Amino acid sequence: MNRKVDLYSAYGHFDAEVLARIRAKAFGVDFGQNSWTTADEYRQWAQWLGLHAHSHVLEVASGSGGPAIHLAQLCGGRVTGIDFHALGIATATRNAQAHGVADRVAFQEADAGGTLPFADGSFDAVLCVDSANHFADRLRVLKEWHRVLKPGGQALFTDPVVTGPVSNEELAARSSIGYFLFVPPGVNERWIDAAGFELARQEDVTRNAAEVSKRWYDARAEERGALARIEGDERFTGLQEFFLAVYRLTSERRLSRILYIMRKREPS
Repeated sequence: MNRKVDLYSAYGHFDAEVLARIRAKAFGVDFGQNSWTTADEYRQWAQWLGLHAHSHVLEVASGSGGPAIHLAQLCGGRVTGIDFHALGIATATRNAQAHGVADRVAFQEADAGGTLPFADGSFDAVLCVDSANHFADRLRVLKEWHRVLKPGGQALFTDPVVTGPVSNEELAARSSIGYFLFVPPGVNERWIDAAGFELARQEDVTRNAAEVSKRWYDARAEERGALARIEGDERFTGLQEFFLAVYRLTSERRLSRILYIMRKREPS
């Protein structure tokens, strides 16, 4: 039976020791991420985006703020994070203050699926990791990224693209933590072009999702007792079903995690 569960309510107790232990086992280096990404990926992506001390990056779906803080520490620039989870924003703001980067890493509550609360040409880059699949009107989202980017600015996002047969039960388990929009190959590419971007880079980064989801599942299983006291038995079981679905679909390459980097194309 597939049940709806909330992965993101963990922001309310994100600093709990058991969750920190699980993240360390899942990711190797824990910088507060809540997706499939690792420190090595973030380092590589910062290089591909050409980020530096004068860059101002918009991170969409910033969660607990750890990735935005990590990115700012990597490149030395400024990062603005947005998320619609109030608990995530509160946790992120505390984390920025605790890491001594609140002067150049800021967070605000905003609906990333609507009109962004920023002026045209505000950012050098946009980063959205493992979250674009939650936006019902992705083309509109991409157009907003285009609007808030400076001329020549770049945007990066990852997406679970349907690359094999997937049953309705498997999709239900994979999407049990909220709204998801799954697309086949070619759809993102068309939307990227329609939004005014040129596709600068495309990479298959499925392996990371398979490895992280399996380690996350195993680490949670080892900590079942402590997690059940935080989550309750039903939520624990539901999240385990979600992580197992991610692992099976990615390890079998039926939902492939694809990375897109696109450059703002100016009107000719």
